[in-house]
Amino acid sequence: MARDYRLSRMLHVLIHMGEAEKPCTSQEIAAMLNTNPVVVRRTMAGLRDQGYVVSEKGHGGGWRLTRPLSAITLLDVHRALEPGTLFAIGPSRDRPECLVEQAVNASMQEAFARAEAELIRELQGRTLADIVDGMKRPPACDTHPAATT
Repeated sequence: MARDYRLSRMLHVLIHMGEAEKPCTSQEIAAMLNTNPVVVRRTMAGLRDQGYVVSEKGHGGGWRLTRPLSAITLLDVHRALEPGTLFAIGPSRDRPECLVEQAVNASMQEAFARAEAELIRELQGRTLADIVDGMKRPPACDTHPAATT
C-alpha cells in the first residue's frame, strides 16, 4: 500500500518559506524535497489556488506565503493538496451480497468515520507556527542542506 507524503512534505516546505527572508524558488524547494521543480510547481498550485502562497516571476522571484504561519492550519494544507481519503485501507467489495461482508464493512466504515473526524479535529487545531514552536528554529530555504548541493 503506497503512502501519501505530500502533506508532511508541504508542511516542511511551508515552514521553510515562512522562515525565509526571500521567496523560495521551485529549484530550491525541489532540492529540499529531492524531487523535480515541475512536481513542486504542480503541488504548489493547489496551495496557490487556496490563497496560501503566491509565485513571483523574474529575478528574485519564487514562492512566498501570503499569510503568517500562525494563520495556516495543517487541515488547510491537507485540503489544498486535494487529497483522496485520509486512510488507505477500506472495506472489501468482493461479495456485496454476503451478510458477513456487509456487517464487516458497516463496522469498518463507522470506525473510519470516527477516526477521520478525530484526525480532522487534530489537523484543524494545529498551525504551522505550532510546529515551529515545538522545535529549534529551522533554516531558511536558501540555507537548507539539500539546497546547497
